[in-house]
Amino acid sequence: MSSEQRTLLIIAGPTASGKSALAMTLARRLGGTIINADAMQCYRDLRVLTARPDETDEAALPHRLYGVRDAAAPANAAWWRAAALTELAQAQTPILCGGTGLYLSALVNGIAEIPDPGEAARAEARQLLAEIGPAALHARLDAATAAKLKPHDSQRIARAYEVLRGTGHGLAWWQARPTARLTGWRARMILLDPPRADLRTAVAARFDAMLAAGALAEAQTLLARGLDPALPLLRAHGMPELAAYLRGEISLMEATARAVAATHRYTKRQATWFRHQKLVDSPDMQIIHSRIDDSTQLLESFLSSFVI
Repeated sequence: MSSEQRTLLIIAGPTASGKSALAMTLARRLGGTIINADAMQCYRDLRVLTARPDETDEAALPHRLYGVRDAAAPANAAWWRAAALTELAQAQTPILCGGTGLYLSALVNGIAEIPDPGEAARAEARQLLAEIGPAALHARLDAATAAKLKPHDSQRIARAYEVLRGTGHGLAWWQARPTARLTGWRARMILLDPPRADLRTAVAARFDAMLAAGALAEAQTLLARGLDPALPLLRAHGMPELAAYLRGEISLMEATARAVAATHRYTKRQATWFRHQKLVDSPDMQIIHSRIDDSTQLLESFLSSFVI
């Protein structure tokens, strides 16, 4: 291992597993900079509903890539990777924190460089999605890309269509091209992997806390902007359910139950993804922790095992 390599700390795991609290504890101990790796927390519009660190926490320690995009400007893995590389270069001890596995993998393992398809292709994709729906638009994709996407995944289908129209090649073609892995860094990771029952309890408690902290007003303000409902932030955990409540379609109790259930299903997918992906070079560069807290024992184990 090259002596010139710097250490990158990664705190990963499913939603509501305690990543943010642990990142702040580590940042205090190490003088670190916390770099957001959660796709929804990149947006500024829903601080409460996306569980972004509050203003006091952000002021207390260096936080980067939190609340830096408007809901109308969709973020993607390529944009985030470029922004994260800039932050890594400037941080003394970078601590990546988030549960968006695609973003973390893009940083560590590389990502296909896809040219900007252009505004005309984007507008055509949005128009067709609204007119014919995701399944019919899915049928217009190239076969290799269509095979990778579910016919109801409207956001990804629209993205794939705009790439096909704007570049002349399907998304699968671009993704098959060689990518550059992260160099100059050695990754160390804490993977939080609590039992499912604990996660469901944490998700439910957090959603109740979000409602008490003003999540409903946030949702109402965002809806009032009249943005495309296919935008990523309009599909953030809890947002579709609160939108249905605000339209008078369901009760707040039903909205809460649906949001908690949907978020818990997502945590299962996240946990499965992290168990099967390689973000560090070897098992001894990773600690798997099964408790939802910032346990002193975990921190001491991490700090003693991995030389910073």
